[in-house]
Amino acid sequence: MVQVVPPERIHLVVNVGDDLEMWGLHISPDIDSILYALSDRLDWVRGWGVRGETFRCLAAMEALGQPAWFQLGDSDLATHLYRTELLRSGLTLSATIERLASSMGVRSRVMPATDDRVRTRIETVNGMLDFQEFFVRERWRPEVRSVVFAGAAEARVPEPVLHSIREARAVIVAPSNPITSIGPILAIPGIRDALRCTRAEVVAVSPIIGNAAVSGPAGKLMDACGHEVSPIGVARCYHDFLDLMVIDTSDKELASSIRYDTIGVEVTDILVHNAEDAAQLARFVVSKADENSFVAS
Repeated sequence: MVQVVPPERIHLVVNVGDDLEMWGLHISPDIDSILYALSDRLDWVRGWGVRGETFRCLAAMEALGQPAWFQLGDSDLATHLYRTELLRSGLTLSATIERLASSMGVRSRVMPATDDRVRTRIETVNGMLDFQEFFVRERWRPEVRSVVFAGAAEARVPEPVLHSIREARAVIVAPSNPITSIGPILAIPGIRDALRCTRAEVVAVSPIIGNAAVSGPAGKLMDACGHEVSPIGVARCYHDFLDLMVIDTSDKELASSIRYDTIGVEVTDILVHNAEDAAQLARFVVSKADENSFVAS
């Protein structure tokens, strides 16, 4: 998107339900991936962490008998140490991320969906797991019974997040997991209302092609939560605020089943293999929405 729209005109509302505490540090995986990508540091091969990362501290901690299933790299640790220090000094998560973004030279505005504690928890046949325990430690293998967003009902939306949604010229819902990436954001009181009431065009790109997720456990979690694993199921997750759904050309026959009185459908190649594909998809989405200002979820 930053190849198509000036970065400073992009606001990103990011999930905090994946956050965790490890070795006494506050870790925000989704936010950090955004920061690393926008500062040209993300390891695109792994899909997470810093490019050219080393793991000497991780090996040393493991030798001391400390948990090492969540792979914290040495450069990545600097981010977690600085964030934890700022939070302990009394700054909100929003203010902390603003400082981190500035330090990394990120020109877009990166905003946590809430400053309060929200944690995605997965109910499995063997008990409850925090999302990272399910996703990373258990490699999303356990059978899923339900998904809950602990703390979401009591969480508050920072006013800048609501302002961005209300005043945006377009809102883009990224092709992320509808249950555990977008779901925790929508579970925070006030955000769905803002999306329903915004004058902006709300556009979602499907993370599902055919009956499977492009990557990760989105399909498994959608099925566990009673949603059809298809672009139709994704549209139903967002039906109350969605204006336009972008689906893959291979799913074009589903367009008539997705269209409602207020939801339109556009068809294009949405599978991204490289930066050129990503830019092409971004240009397509931009061409179907108002091109003056954007807020991404």
